[in-house]
Amino acid sequence: VQALEFLPFKGKVNLKNPEHTFWILEDYGMDPNNVPEEPFHLYFGRWVLILHLLQQIADGQRELIESYSVKKRHFIGNTSMDACLSFIMANHGRVKPNDIVYDPFVGTGGLLISSAHFGAYVCGTDIDYNTIHGLGKASRKNQKWRGPDENIRANLRQYGLEKYYLDALVSDSSRSIWRKGSSHLCVSRLLCIAPYGIREATRRTGSQKESVKSAERSTENPIFVSSNYHLSDIFFDLLKFAAEYLVMGGRLVYWLPTYRPEYTEEIIPRHPCLKLISNCEQMLSSHTSRRLITMEKVEEFKDQDQNSYLPDGQYMPYRGHNSFREKYFSGVTKRIAKEEKDNQK
Repeated sequence: VQALEFLPFKGKVNLKNPEHTFWILEDYGMDPNNVPEEPFHLYFGRWVLILHLLQQIADGQRELIESYSVKKRHFIGNTSMDACLSFIMANHGRVKPNDIVYDPFVGTGGLLISSAHFGAYVCGTDIDYNTIHGLGKASRKNQKWRGPDENIRANLRQYGLEKYYLDALVSDSSRSIWRKGSSHLCVSRLLCIAPYGIREATRRTGSQKESVKSAERSTENPIFVSSNYHLSDIFFDLLKFAAEYLVMGGRLVYWLPTYRPEYTEEIIPRHPCLKLISNCEQMLSSHTSRRLITMEKVEEFKDQDQNSYLPDGQYMPYRGHNSFREKYFSGVTKRIAKEEKDNQK
């Protein structure tokens, strides 16, 4: 307190109901295992309230994490997105009232809930029929089957957000359900977390004649089966969809799993219509992490150029994503072996 006597403050100190609140922030770096004796930087300033969308949010909205907690939610799955991360994604996407938010891997609708909270109309698709319709085995402990109120619509109804719910459809993200020429049905924001192949399989619908080129396919009805959907293909389809159907200035926000020893900026999928806005890392283990990628549409999509950004030489760096599952479990195996060895000492 004495060190701050030089500041020209006037008036009485009122800790219970202050007119102005001041903060001192000390930056000790990002490495918790190597903390310096003195901070790298000191920041001092007055805490201000900012009006945004007619709401005072500068104090933060951390209460949303508790009120929207997955533990209290009617409908959850094995990969339901944490409430805090869902709201972070909505913030990165700059979701606002009357936006149309679409999630192509909707699951139990966690991202739809956070977007609807900010007044956006929400919809999504998923390849899993049981998840979309709220059927099958439950993910909760000591509960065998899902109940009648366990579905995406019930989740939004639980928070008073059902009026923002458009629909959720069973669909394969690799085969767009949007009719060609319907580009006026554009989405404002595209938020998703694609399956990595760890807790949820990466799959798509295929055909016994899949190897035949589109122009040479038979007119006979194909027999669709489940086939592998490589991560590199998932992200390329995702970026192509975003480039075609996002409005100008619309945002794509998604998670990219990475193997940290091999990570470089070059492995981030790119598209000429999309500009990379931010790249934030969340560590999962000593050797794996996932990155929250935010992109913004800056150019109009041209159908004749939709695959022009995939030359063989440029495509090769992204193939490393396809082996993420193997690298993930190889790290787990090594860690377990090390722990067993340490326990034997």
